[in-house]
Amino acid sequence: MQRPDPDRPPRYPTSLGTSDTSTITLLGHDLAADLMGQVGFGELAFWMSAQRRPTPAEVRVFEAVLVALADHGFTPTAIAARLTYLSAPDSLQGALAAGLLGGGSRFLGVTEDCGRFLHEAITTHAERLPHSSDDSADPGGSGESGGSDERAWDEVALELVEAARKERRLIPGLGHPVHKVQDPRTPVLIALAEENGVKGPHLRLFEAIGRVHPTVLGRTLPLNGAGVCGAALADLGLPIALLRGYALLARAAGLLGQLAEEQRSPIGMDVYLSVDRNAVHVQPPND
Repeated sequence: MQRPDPDRPPRYPTSLGTSDTSTITLLGHDLAADLMGQVGFGELAFWMSAQRRPTPAEVRVFEAVLVALADHGFTPTAIAARLTYLSAPDSLQGALAAGLLGGGSRFLGVTEDCGRFLHEAITTHAERLPHSSDDSADPGGSGESGGSDERAWDEVALELVEAARKERRLIPGLGHPVHKVQDPRTPVLIALAEENGVKGPHLRLFEAIGRVHPTVLGRTLPLNGAGVCGAALADLGLPIALLRGYALLARAAGLLGQLAEEQRSPIGMDVYLSVDRNAVHVQPPND
C-alpha cells in the first residue's frame, strides 16, 4: 500500500466539486470567491440537485416552497425531536436525527406523494392535456382557448378522483386536519408560480382536482400546502424522487426552532405524559 505524500494532499473530485490545499470548487466556481455572499442557500440547493443554475423566477418560487414547508407546528417531527432531546443520550444529535426521520411522516410524505401522483397522471394522459405553449397563450383562462384548456384539465382530474374513490384511495394533497376550508399557503404559492411564469402542468392538474373533487366526494376538501409544494417543485423540473428531500431541507429550519424552543421552555415531558396517558395498550394475539 502506497503511503500518502504529505506534500501532495489527496483530492476527491466529484461531479459537484473538489478541494485542494488552497481552494474549494463547487459547481465549477470558487466557493469562497464566487459563491459565498453572492448565492443564496435556496439557489445553491436547487443548483446542486438539478445540476443547472435556476432563473431568478425559479429561485423565488423554490424559496417560497422552503418557507411554506418550514412551519414547525405540532407534528410528529416536532414531537419526536422534543422527546428524544428529553431522554436520549447525546440528546441534541439524537433529536436532530429523530426529527429528520420524523420528516418521513405522512405530513412531509405528501409533498413527494402528490408530486409523484400528478407526474404519473400527466405522463399517462399527456395526449389529452394542453401543451404548455397553449396554456401560456391564455394563462387566465378567460378566452375561448383558456376555457377549453380548463375543461381538458377538469376531465382528466375527474377521472383521477373517480378512480381513487372507486379504489378507496386518498388523493395526495387533498384535505388538511387543521385548515379544513383553505390552507393559506396554497393560493399564495399558485399566485407566485403564475406571476413568475413557472406555473406548469402539475399545478394546473392540482387546481383541477380542487375544482372537480366535490362532485365525486360530495364535500369540498382543501388543497393542502404540502401537496401544492409538491406540484410546484415538480413544475420546476426537479427530480420527483427528491421531493421528500426538499421537504426535509425546509423542515430542518423548523426542527432547529423546535429544539431551541425546548431549551428555552421545555414541554417534552408534558408531551410524553400526554401520549402515555392516552395510549391504548392492546394485548397481542397468541399465535
